[in-house]
Order: sequence, then C-alpha cells, then structure tokens
Amino acid sequence: MSRTYSNPIIPGFFPDPTICRVGEDYYLATSSFELFPALPVFHSKDLVHWKQLGCAQDRPEQVHVSSNLFSGGMMAPTLRYHNGTFYMICCNFAEKGNFLITAQDPAGPWSMPLFLEEVDGIDATIFFDDDGKCYVAGTGDLEFPDGTDRGIWAAQMDPATGKLLTEKKTLWRSALRSATSPEAPHIYHIGTWYYLLTAECGTEHYHSVVFGRCKEVLGTYEACPNNPVLAHRHLGKLYPIGNPGHADLVQTQNGEWYAVFLASRLVDGFHKNMGRETYMVPVIWEDEWPVFSPGTGKVEWTYPAPNLPEDEPVEPLPETDDFDSEKLAMCWCFWGTPYTDFWKLEESALKLQALPRPMARPLRSVISDSQIRKDDNAAVIFRRQCQPNFDAAAKIRFAAGEGESAGILMLQQLNHQLRVEKRAGEIRVIRAEAKTNGPVYLPDFKDETAEFVIASIPYEREEAVLRINATGQDISVFCNDEQICHVDGRLINPESLGPMTGTMVGMFACTEKEEAGSWAAFDWFRYREF
Repeated sequence: MSRTYSNPIIPGFFPDPTICRVGEDYYLATSSFELFPALPVFHSKDLVHWKQLGCAQDRPEQVHVSSNLFSGGMMAPTLRYHNGTFYMICCNFAEKGNFLITAQDPAGPWSMPLFLEEVDGIDATIFFDDDGKCYVAGTGDLEFPDGTDRGIWAAQMDPATGKLLTEKKTLWRSALRSATSPEAPHIYHIGTWYYLLTAECGTEHYHSVVFGRCKEVLGTYEACPNNPVLAHRHLGKLYPIGNPGHADLVQTQNGEWYAVFLASRLVDGFHKNMGRETYMVPVIWEDEWPVFSPGTGKVEWTYPAPNLPEDEPVEPLPETDDFDSEKLAMCWCFWGTPYTDFWKLEESALKLQALPRPMARPLRSVISDSQIRKDDNAAVIFRRQCQPNFDAAAKIRFAAGEGESAGILMLQQLNHQLRVEKRAGEIRVIRAEAKTNGPVYLPDFKDETAEFVIASIPYEREEAVLRINATGQDISVFCNDEQICHVDGRLINPESLGPMTGTMVGMFACTEKEEAGSWAAFDWFRYREF
C-alpha cells in the first residue's frame, strides 16, 4: 500500500510558510505575528513528518513584539541556505520593519537582527543566484507607464551589511489586471529562466498564487498564461479549504517538486478558527511553467507521499502539562515579548502575576519605532488550537483581590476572546469583541471594545478547575465539571476578522488596579483534541 500525506501538513496557526532543502534535510519556517518566541522553525526528511526545532527569535533582546493587535508583529519570513549559513529575512511591524538574521544551525542560536534600512515594503525575500550574488525583493508603490501602483521590486544586496548594491528594479505589477496586494515574492533560478512567485488579491477569500518568468533576475517578468496557478475563490466561500496562497517551492533530491503555502479550514460555515495553516501540493512543469496539484488544480486533503525515505513520526505532546520542568514546553507562547518577570515555574506549578493590563484593552494604532514600550506586557501564556474540536482545562489556585482576575481563555484575533475568570467571590464567563473603522495603521483609527458577561456564579473557594469544550462552534464552559453556560463560537471566530491569525488557548491573570497584583498558580493545564 502506497504511503500518503494529509493536509494541513502543519496544523494550527502557522501561516506564510517558507521552505528550503539542504541535502536530505528540509527546513520550514512560518510567521508568528505578536507571539513570542517568534518565527517557528521545523525540520523533516520526508516532507510529511515535521518536528519543530525551536524559534529563530527566542531571546527577548532579539525581538520586540507588542501585545496589542495580535495580527501585528512578525510576518512573512523567507528561509534560505547558502554556503553553510541559513538566512532568514522578515518584517517586524512592531519595530523597525525588514531585517535579516543568520544561523549555522537552523535550531539556533540565530543572530541579532540586522535591520534593512533600504528595504521598505512588506514580505521581503532573499535570493542567492548560482554565481553567489545575493538579491532582495520586496513590495512598494512603484512607477508604471500609466501611473503609480503597488508592485514587486528587486535589487542586488550585500547580505553582510544589508546595503543595496544596485538601484531598485521594478519586476512586476500583478498577474491579473487590477489585482490588489501583489506581495510575498520569491525568486528561483530554474534552468534558463528566473521565476517570480507572488501572491495577490489579499490573504482572504480571493487569495492566489501567480507566476512570472524572465531571462534576467532584474528584468521585466512575463506572466504565466495559467495564472493564477493556485486559488480556491472560484469554488465558493463554503468550500472546506479556503484562501490558499503565499507559496514557496522546493525540489527534492530525487527531482520532485512541491509547494508549501497557507490555507484555512472552514469550521461550521465561513469561519476559520485555526486561522491560516501550512499545506503542501505536488508541482510539475509543463512548457516551462509550474502546474500546482496536477489533475485537479485544487488543494486536496490527501496526496501520495513524496518519493523519500519515511521519517520517524513526531511524538505528540502530552495532553496534560504538570509544569514540572525547568522551562516551558515548546508549544507555549507569550502574547508580546515578556520583558518583566510576571511568570515563573515554581513548586510544580505555572504562576502568573496579575498585571495592570486589561485583557480586552481597546486597540491602539500601529506604533512607530520611537513609541515602542517594552514594559507593556500581558500576563498570558497560551498554545495554538490545531483542530476544530478540543477540550481545554486548568486547575487554578488564586486568592483574588479586589479587581483581580485569572483563569483560562480563547483568543482568536483583536479583542475577540472568551475568558473564564476567577474573581473575588465569583467565576465569570466574559466575551469581548472589538468594532473598528478600518486597519490600525490609518490616521483616524478608532476602536470600540465591548465586554459581555455571559454567565456568573458565586464561588468562594481558592481552587477551581476551569474548562472550555469546543465542538466546532458549539462551546461549553465548566467549573469543576459543572456546566456554567453555552457560547456561540461564531461570535469568537467571525470572518470579519479575516483569517490572519488563529485561536490560542491558555491561561491569563490581570488586575484593574495600576500596579501588579496577586499571583495565580496553575497546577496543570490539559489540552485534548478529538
């Protein structure tokens, strides 16, 4: 019986995948937005079984991300290997924009970021040609014969200094007329052609992958007649796999080609609880152009496995974390860079201090470098939801003071969240939502954040087991195995948020006072998918 693989190859909120091969080893990295550690890196030998090695930015001094937007911060890396060194270029919307980091081992340590002052725009990419020359490509407002429009530019770059060695050359506008958001460029030298892969039409329902080619790396690229080479927008908004795009190519040592890319699973309608995940399809070449998922032209749930020796299956994480280790398991993330000591592993428990940072604070416009605050932490530790159905529970010990709360939560995007919080004398279930007038980078950005108390029960004991059970969009909340209420998950996962990020599930502590308050102890956290 022939082996197969299933999509998504990396489930959960792991978007914007980038891939490279070194001999018989494959390495993949994804965006992380406002999560810390940032930029997760994976390894595989068969393109099927992926094990996370770590994160490229795992030290607070390496990276600043804020706990503000959730979909801000680190997005769209490119991972490449050249002459014994791994290179990763990315954009940090919470700090100084595009930067370059390097490592001899993809598991780390990675270097401090080299910020690229001459590389503007988003989704920058790095490309090493056969002659060793290095190029950088990005997006921007460029001049075309009929006026200014968004497009893709490129220039030769010195990877040691980040300085451009040539003028920026306009490569590409878009594959389709009037297509929006040309972004996520990658350049490849295959045979006698240079190929330019980009995404366009945004990362939502109309997302797509398009191709161009040219005989010169800094030339004008002609469009593939089959563009878009990958899209699901023609299948309707209720097709179970939505918005595929933002791809990267890899060739195996046996000559096969594959593309990794992001896409979203729909859950009970047009809702994308897990956000954008990492998928993979086979690619063939016809008439010197790529054909994605040949035979069907769409993303399938399963495919024949690549012709590679089977790698060892990745051992799943234990369902229950007793917090007995000296450091947090790799699945746990912070919201924003943790600059202050608001958490600790102590006495077989995870302890969080209630910080004066409301969990549903109104959103702020995207801040500039000069306005960065490195003391604005949120006391949150959470992990990704990786399947539509899950059960999450934690045992908490917390003598809440006036205005203090701690417990478990689901955070999907912006201020759309569900919290089960232990307070002085009660346990409450809170739903938060944010209504905005547009993107946070607009000068007149406004946000109206509202919180709704869905249920409240009197509770005087210091200990409690809080639990969230989600079956699709049907959410039930429990305290000590007694059901408190039902919640409509569609309110937590509205498509109006876009599929930029996915649901995180974990623990929090906060206070309404101006100074940090009491410590909440979590004896264990159990997360089970079914």
